[in-house]
Amino acid sequence: MRKVVLKMDVSLDGFVNARDGSVDWIFDSVDDELKACIVDILSQADVHIMGRVTYQDMAEHWPSSTDEYAPPMNEIPKVVFSKTLTEVSWKHSRLANRDIADEISMMKQQPGSYILAHGGADFAQSLSRLGLIDEYRLIVHPVVLGDGMPVFKNIADSIKLKLTDTKVFNTGAILLTYQTLRNKESK
Repeated sequence: MRKVVLKMDVSLDGFVNARDGSVDWIFDSVDDELKACIVDILSQADVHIMGRVTYQDMAEHWPSSTDEYAPPMNEIPKVVFSKTLTEVSWKHSRLANRDIADEISMMKQQPGSYILAHGGADFAQSLSRLGLIDEYRLIVHPVVLGDGMPVFKNIADSIKLKLTDTKVFNTGAILLTYQTLRNKESK
């Protein structure tokens, strides 16, 4: 069974964007080593899932990009969750037409490596609230924002995690990989 992996860039104080919505603070600590790691994470996924806002931002940028991230972003299938979009035009994309939990459950039953969830904070928070994330890959950047959109918000129950890997980059960024512990695993 495939797992759902959420890859998110976060500040040291747990925000995914600044108060004004900006994310440019992320790029201050992305060097060639971290970029290669991110490309690897993107490339190993069988499918990328995202919400409408992230889809619209990415669909506008990646098709014409020559950046190292562009090949996996453009070539790997994408599933877009939206209640307002009626069609998607980015190559290898499809619009999810089921309930998010049902759609992801169906996708997890298919063979392959993993399903990579891209945030938007709102989308990531929805997946967390519904207990749909099996693994968190949080890239913690060496910056404190003080305010903004948190990676976790309105979580009804605590999410128990097990740290399975860490990777420290020369820029001070750290990739923390956590496995979600289900009830029987946390005892």
